[in-house]
Amino acid sequence: MKRISIILLGGLLMAAGCKKGFLDINKDPNNPSTATLSQMLTANEQGLAYAMGFSNQGRGAVGFTEVLSVYMHQVTVRESQDQYNAQGDQFDINNAWTQFYSAQSNGFGYSGFLENTNVMIRQAEAEDNLIFAGVGRILKAYGLSQMVDIFADVPYTEANQFYLTKNGYPKFDKGQDIYPELLKMLDTALNNLSATATNSLVPDLDDLFYGGDVKKWTRLAKSIKLKLLVQQRLIKDVSADVNTLFNGDLISKLDESFMMPYGPSNSPDDRNPGFNDYYATQRSHYVSPWFYSILKGYNPRLFTGIEDPRIPYYFYNQIKTTDTTAAGIGNTDYRDSAFVSILFGSVGPNRDRSNDNSITVFGIYPVGGRYDDNYKNYDKTAQTNIRGVSSSSATGAAPLRLLTYADILFLKAECMNVGLIPDDGGATLKKAIEESFKQVDYVAGKANKGQNIPKLEGSAAVTNYINQIMGAYSAANTAKKLEIIMTQKWIQSYGFSCDQYTDYRRTGYPILFDPNDPSQAPSGRYQPPLLGDPTLGGKDQPSVRVVLGRRYPLSLPWPADELNVNRNAPAQKQPDSYPVFWDK
Repeated sequence: MKRISIILLGGLLMAAGCKKGFLDINKDPNNPSTATLSQMLTANEQGLAYAMGFSNQGRGAVGFTEVLSVYMHQVTVRESQDQYNAQGDQFDINNAWTQFYSAQSNGFGYSGFLENTNVMIRQAEAEDNLIFAGVGRILKAYGLSQMVDIFADVPYTEANQFYLTKNGYPKFDKGQDIYPELLKMLDTALNNLSATATNSLVPDLDDLFYGGDVKKWTRLAKSIKLKLLVQQRLIKDVSADVNTLFNGDLISKLDESFMMPYGPSNSPDDRNPGFNDYYATQRSHYVSPWFYSILKGYNPRLFTGIEDPRIPYYFYNQIKTTDTTAAGIGNTDYRDSAFVSILFGSVGPNRDRSNDNSITVFGIYPVGGRYDDNYKNYDKTAQTNIRGVSSSSATGAAPLRLLTYADILFLKAECMNVGLIPDDGGATLKKAIEESFKQVDYVAGKANKGQNIPKLEGSAAVTNYINQIMGAYSAANTAKKLEIIMTQKWIQSYGFSCDQYTDYRRTGYPILFDPNDPSQAPSGRYQPPLLGDPTLGGKDQPSVRVVLGRRYPLSLPWPADELNVNRNAPAQKQPDSYPVFWDK
């Protein structure tokens, strides 16, 4: 009887096996060979943000801001970008490049942004989903423009075209040849967004940036065009095009800004990658003393004596005393009251001390850390002084701000300063600075974790600060006015350094820390006399020395991984003598 049952079962299986599609083991419904447009859009937006922002190596996100924030003197580190020495074999540069270009997964679920975006555009056009195609082109144009701005020359015409040409070795195109094509790409994207598609599928919650709002994507495309044109103003006449764009629909309020939202979850981890220092086994990002000194009003060149109200939003001091003998605080490379850091290029005796529990860390702005509610309320004699941070101290839910309304206002103020559009006597600059404070409130609202955080916008401290800045602006000559505009833009863009790096190379502002300048060089105290307040925490120390034997990199070195496998890649460049085409 048992044998008969087995035979009957076998017969049933054989009969069933004759049915078309039955037991088709080559198709897994949970792993389709073709992703939907919605899936690709979400992944591509995340991929772009990861490639441009800070690094979180624990979850595979590696971005160019990791290196460029040091080159723009808002962060200091002990890695090779210290002293402008980032090389092509550096992990950050190699992996951020791979995250942008590669068709392969990086092992953490993030495969190449450009490859996936190309697939999304082709599939969207094949399905007549032109809104998705337009969004894809905007993301692609923005991403490639940043790659040109960072590296000068990059693969473009042959990049990620293996499906067509079977060529896995793309040539590197000149930046000056790529930029016009990106402007055309943005025009095509605008046509896509305005077209009437026969397919009803449109972006919605799968669109992390704008929730499918076509008007906001249209404003972004035009704003990116404006940015690319202004960045070329030294090599070509862009006046007519710039005036046309300023008379059109650009990003015109905070909620139209191009920002990647991050959340508070650690599983899956959707926090801002820069929040990593709150829970890393070893903290690696130090707030630049040069950046801090400008916000404190210590710098003798600019904003002297004007203290920025954003300090407790930007930085969180882990120690809560000015007592330099208090337990838990070792010798430091740089200290001003409760602020502890290391200097760019330092070779002093305390540079390599970890000070993990006493260094100043990122605040609620820019990475969703903690607001410093103890700022200026330090116990001068406390012996129990450490209030270290951890993953539970804050949320990490701060957005990455790629292109904001404040940025557009600063671009407009710059164009007025250089005569591209009529000047309004500083009204646009004032509005830009006001928007910068509003932006901090916005981020604090998104990332707050039960703290009582004062609102900046409209406060007496902010009003007084802006009045002092505008007073300095009114008294300045044209060159000094441009320095004020670009320095204020640099301050507000804390947390995203790609455009900062571009702005500095094309305008020369803000003025950056130069250890070879005797007026900036520190010696003999916790803090350099011209960077720190000598009345706070100053006791004699072994000399804190800073040296610099390298010139400023005009572009990043090409990744060694690309040069090693791509037979059509150029020989490695000398970064300090290889400018981007718009850099005159």
